[in-house]
Amino acid sequence: MLKHWPPLNALRGFEAAARLGSFHKAAEELHLTQSAISQQIRGLESFLDQPLFFRQGRSVSLTDAGQDLLGTTQGLLRNLAAGIRRLDQYRKPNQLIVNTTPAFARHWLVPRLAAFRQQHPHVELWLLTSEDAPDMATQTIDIALRDDIDAQPDCRLRALVEDRLCVVAHPDVVAQPASERTTLHGEREMDWNHWRAQGGVDVGQRDQGMNFSEPGQLLDAACHGLGIALVSELLSAPARATGLLEPLVDMQVAGPRWSWLVHRDSEPDPAVATFCEWLLEQLPPATA
Repeated sequence: MLKHWPPLNALRGFEAAARLGSFHKAAEELHLTQSAISQQIRGLESFLDQPLFFRQGRSVSLTDAGQDLLGTTQGLLRNLAAGIRRLDQYRKPNQLIVNTTPAFARHWLVPRLAAFRQQHPHVELWLLTSEDAPDMATQTIDIALRDDIDAQPDCRLRALVEDRLCVVAHPDVVAQPASERTTLHGEREMDWNHWRAQGGVDVGQRDQGMNFSEPGQLLDAACHGLGIALVSELLSAPARATGLLEPLVDMQVAGPRWSWLVHRDSEPDPAVATFCEWLLEQLPPATA
């Protein structure tokens, strides 16, 4: 195992010479002298303790080891170039980086982004979803909007919505006899044990059925008619409004609390203020 990496300039010189089949052409491309390219290649061969080129006058060809290294080097340089290009997004004016859960993004936020874009075309939104809450101190995030966040240093925490949970199913499932309905199981608040612990009535749920680790998938499964599910009132509102999902009972129980974390370094940014104001307008007024 190598204790050190070879110099990046030597790898660039090697890649150019291997691709062009000439030290002279590689020197022209990289704006170096041919002797500089030759020195880089010799240093790289010495570092790896094996030849990378067959020298034949002014032309060169790769050894088997050189051919192997070429693919690795080209992949490394492409990834490095792509990573450096991605850094440009951190310098864009009016850029807003929002972190949320996949379920909230898919079922609540994304369907509303067209309206946000129409009202605020100058804001360049970058939506970053993750299963786990981010560390705002180490990640470049302006706002985290989630149901699993607590206070963090240098951030302002605000509770937004105290969600409720309801039992729903596709109309085709509602029409089935209760004994034939599949029970869909989620995790955390979407677990049927939570329903029972909160005093939820028996709706024919069974311990067997289908299991989903992510709330958005659970909601998708209910919308596709796979069975009855305990879901977020907030996230299921569009499906219930269009009749894609129907409640089995009128009863609801306590659900997760949706909150935001705004990094204090981002608070003065007009794009952050614009998004926060818009978000408060979109959330249910009775629970915000």
